[in-house]
Amino acid sequence: MSQSFPFPRRGPVRLTFGIGLVVLALFGLVPAVGVLVVSFTDLRGLPYLPVNWVGIQNYLDFFSPAKWSDSANALTNTIVFAFFSTVFQIALALGIAILLNKPLRGRNFYRAVVFMPTVLGVTVTGLVFSLLFNVSGGPATSVLSWFGGESAFFGDPKIALALVIVAQIWMVLGVSVVIFLSGLQAIPEELHEAASIDGATGWQRFRFLTIPMLAPSITANVLLGIVNALQSYQLTYVLTGPNNHSTQVLSLLVYVQGFGGKSGTTLSQSQGYAASISMVQFVLVGAVSLIALWFLRRREAKL
Repeated sequence: MSQSFPFPRRGPVRLTFGIGLVVLALFGLVPAVGVLVVSFTDLRGLPYLPVNWVGIQNYLDFFSPAKWSDSANALTNTIVFAFFSTVFQIALALGIAILLNKPLRGRNFYRAVVFMPTVLGVTVTGLVFSLLFNVSGGPATSVLSWFGGESAFFGDPKIALALVIVAQIWMVLGVSVVIFLSGLQAIPEELHEAASIDGATGWQRFRFLTIPMLAPSITANVLLGIVNALQSYQLTYVLTGPNNHSTQVLSLLVYVQGFGGKSGTTLSQSQGYAASISMVQFVLVGAVSLIALWFLRRREAKL
């Protein structure tokens, strides 16, 4: 007597998949296409002003001598912000993850403390750092005054971007630590024991065992760090405002140009031009992410 096994119906699965595609299209693809279309117009967001098709003029304006000062400043700040925040975030997260992976007393508490800034969010992070570096009696100001120094902190163009990078690292560090912890815990302890028996030092185990085994975690962290940093907007806005030339990244330039405000030497309100800047940012994020992924995959293969 043959026995039949029921197979799950494909209808509910297809329905769920279809709903997911519809949601992705509505909230992802449609807005992206809309921004692309708007970038070829002179839309200014006012109902009594006509909307004209201007082709690639907005993109030419972005690289034109009249606006290149603001554009180059935003591009430079974006790249500097993304590079240093990602590098230091990965290095700190790896070191903390290695420490928290050891059998320490209360390590679950320390893990929660490290992850807490991620849960707090951008607004609370901005408030914490604003109070910490408040020029009117903040803790950092008090400590600096003990040594006879003073600083405007976020108002100082020489260090404002560096302080925003520190705040960004503090806010997102927990996610990177969790990813590294999951990678460390997936490494069999027998491999470390075998390497120790073979006479490998701690550094050799770290270099030739831990790092190669963590290659997927490193790739994930680097990509997340780059994408998040290149798209960073809220934290810089909360800490320094949209019109601080020394910290203005591409996302903030989109806001200033699209909704009005002073950007360096330019005063404008043009959603069309802002959309073209956002498309430049999209291309930058995609290009950097693909290059980083290609490089990291090659490194994984070599390791």
